[in-house]
Amino acid sequence: MQFGRVLVIDDDPAMREMIATFLSRHNASAVGLGDPDHVVQQIDGGGFNLVILDVQLGDKDGFDVLRRIRERSDIPVIIITGQRQDEIDRIIGLELGADDYLTKPFSLHELLARARATLRRQEVGRQSQRLPVQRGGYRFNGWTVHRKTRSLTDAAGQDVPLTKGEYALLVAFLDAPNRVLSREHLLQATRTHEDIYDRSIDVQVLRLRRKLERDPANPALIRTERGVGYIFDAVVEQFF
Repeated sequence: MQFGRVLVIDDDPAMREMIATFLSRHNASAVGLGDPDHVVQQIDGGGFNLVILDVQLGDKDGFDVLRRIRERSDIPVIIITGQRQDEIDRIIGLELGADDYLTKPFSLHELLARARATLRRQEVGRQSQRLPVQRGGYRFNGWTVHRKTRSLTDAAGQDVPLTKGEYALLVAFLDAPNRVLSREHLLQATRTHEDIYDRSIDVQVLRLRRKLERDPANPALIRTERGVGYIFDAVVEQFF
């Protein structure tokens, strides 16, 4: 698989060189960047296909770098995080728009596999955007989803913005209401969208709850079935 250009952002010269060299041996044109202050110039002018970002950048804020990237581009980003038991860094990274993450220490071969998978998801997502527009939609609890415009409106007719990942996940629930759906099922149902993958399903559910639930901390619509997955607890009407 041809990677194109990969930007490796890490303040550790040895780590940066090791990753760049390894990727270069596997059909990637990897460029290392030690000073994240120049990331905007690199993204705007470099023609990169993928960014690998260590969020621990000494006195720099790696999450601020991720924010700056997302303000400029939807380029896939894989973040590298420290060894944390509570997964806070990983959740923050996913919330800010990272596409995947790796926790130190990690295998370079796993990094390669995740890079390939991330690029494949992006390509599948682009292809799905070229599919014929679907008609009709769904109604539930005063909400309406329009498949043609991929939009969500509340009971007052106000539009509620959804990301591609949130829309894909909501449709997966609406296609199977009142059924317990495993994380694996939701992954398969949403995998044509590049910003959905197994490790972000829970984060996408959290985001969707914030938009649909009256009390996201005590969800009544998207309920957790502990150890299994989630259930969408509503009467859903499809229209065509």
